[in-house]
Amino acid sequence: MSENKVATNRKARFDYHILDKYEAGISLLGAEVKSIREGGVSLQDSFVRFDAGQAFVYNMHIKAYAFSRWTAEPTRPRRLLLNRPEIDKLSGRVTKKGYTCIPLSLYFNSRGRIKLEIALCQSKKAHDKRDALLERDARREMDRAMKRRKKSH
Repeated sequence: MSENKVATNRKARFDYHILDKYEAGISLLGAEVKSIREGGVSLQDSFVRFDAGQAFVYNMHIKAYAFSRWTAEPTRPRRLLLNRPEIDKLSGRVTKKGYTCIPLSLYFNSRGRIKLEIALCQSKKAHDKRDALLERDARREMDRAMKRRKKSH
């Protein structure tokens, strides 16, 4: 699948254990699409909530498009386009304690449609986050050592 990523939620992989991923369409206005094409979108602190059998993404900030006469509220709830079985499965799992649904990335698929990758997640504990930091630092040190070794040969 060739995809053109516009925005990613980098903090999500640090704060949560990713259990399952889904691809969802998103209901947008024309000016919002143009703003997304310019890269004026942020997924930080956004989350998915299920209301009346529908899925909505909250706190996804889309910057107002400069050349538009009318602009929507930047953080308004936006409806996600998912199949009924996917909505039922996700909303059933989210009602359990400790599970949440968050967006991971926003991208254009091969047909030019804007898609939102959402994930069913479980919050990490503080010790898990420390372990992730230690592992990242160790990996970084290994890469540096390998790079120095290659340069010396």
